[in-house]
Amino acid sequence: MSHALIVEDDVDAAQMMAALIATEDFTVATAGTLRDARRQIALQQPDLVLLDLQLPDGSGMELFEDPELIAHSEVVLITGHASLETSIQALRLGAADYLIKPVNIKQLQGILSRVMKPSTLKAELVHLNAEWQKTGHFGHLWGRSPPMQRIYEQISRVAGTAVSVFVTGESGTGKEVVARTVHDLSRRRKQPFLAVNCGAISPNLIESEVFGHEKGSFTGADRQHQGFFERAHGGTLFLDEITEMPLDLQVKLLRVLETGLFMRVGSTHTQEADVRIIAATNRPPDNAVADGRLREDLLYRLNVFPIHLPPLRERTEDIALLAEHFLAGVCQKEGQSKRFSPAALARLASYRWPGNVRELRNVVQRSFVMAAESVITDEWLPSDAPGTAAAALSAASASTAATAAPTAAAVDSGRSITIRLGSSMADAERQLILATLAHYSNHKERTAAVLGVSLKTLYNRLKEYSSDKVGSESSGVE
Repeated sequence: MSHALIVEDDVDAAQMMAALIATEDFTVATAGTLRDARRQIALQQPDLVLLDLQLPDGSGMELFEDPELIAHSEVVLITGHASLETSIQALRLGAADYLIKPVNIKQLQGILSRVMKPSTLKAELVHLNAEWQKTGHFGHLWGRSPPMQRIYEQISRVAGTAVSVFVTGESGTGKEVVARTVHDLSRRRKQPFLAVNCGAISPNLIESEVFGHEKGSFTGADRQHQGFFERAHGGTLFLDEITEMPLDLQVKLLRVLETGLFMRVGSTHTQEADVRIIAATNRPPDNAVADGRLREDLLYRLNVFPIHLPPLRERTEDIALLAEHFLAGVCQKEGQSKRFSPAALARLASYRWPGNVRELRNVVQRSFVMAAESVITDEWLPSDAPGTAAAALSAASASTAATAAPTAAAVDSGRSITIRLGSSMADAERQLILATLAHYSNHKERTAAVLGVSLKTLYNRLKEYSSDKVGSESSGVE
């Protein structure tokens, strides 16, 4: 039976928590001071410590000064309110979670259901670190390059905590894969992981999808609907393309993060959100704030623990490993055995991969299908021409007006676009997308495949360009 220690000077609150914890197959001890806490830990090492930071004889933080004292205990802070400072403090101290006063029964039950000994988590991380050094595999991620080693280190540090994570990186770098790995290494692993693309939901429906709605709350609401927060209860909610979320909904999301409470559309009753938030964007966050796409206060609340994924062109030593991994998956699924020739691997390593890992996966699948023999040559692999354009794009050396179409010569050639120094990444991306779309006669599926992005991402970009153009015309800008 697991043992819990409650370090709380409010006798009534401590007794209430002790009574509840005792019903969850725990033995319980209480302490009202730091001195009592040290004595109780010496008598019996607790699996769980519920620690109030404000005690009569000092701060609860003093228990962290002796690493051996609580090295084998999961620590949950007791705090007056959920704030950015609380999250940062919990992360810095190595606490697994925090409770908000007055302690809510459901919140406490959720924490009790997720108790794991720190030694168990440490053993898992030791195994994963040995695994990636041997095979290049860490959770759902693959790679041995120094940038990926840093990612693994960050995931190892944050997975066992309850703090929010903000993942950034270009489209196709694997932000959702990082989120899944964090979830699978967390104490919430037995509960749902729900991935939501904020840019793929109609602005008229997204609030209902996120928070749910009551029957009759609007036209067409013929039944009660559970939102993402309810469906992900106890687990992790991954909000991809967070900058595509409407600003008025960002305000409500911020409130949930600050209070842990939300309401369904059409309801007057609040509900508790026991969900860990991991958000992601392929835009530079500061630029998104400057452009009015992301609230600054929401960015600060989400960005407790930032993880930036490098583009594939910055970890070329991982390309062969990733290609072999994707190929093995296709071979297993199709029941055939194929391999890359040395020339094919060399071609893959020399390409710039504007669509990053997603594009590499698509190329491997396509080359498997097109290769008639068991050896995949470089015949069906990307040529240097697209790589040149992507390299220019990555260097932010594009030129065209923000709303101007690509030149006819660039489109007609079908192989390259003329780029001038001094333009922004957004303008460079716009020119590349519009030129490719025009070259393929507005065939969006083919354009998305060539660019190595999802069809959804392409539609989002085209919608942005259209709205920007309408805005410029209405304001008299040419």
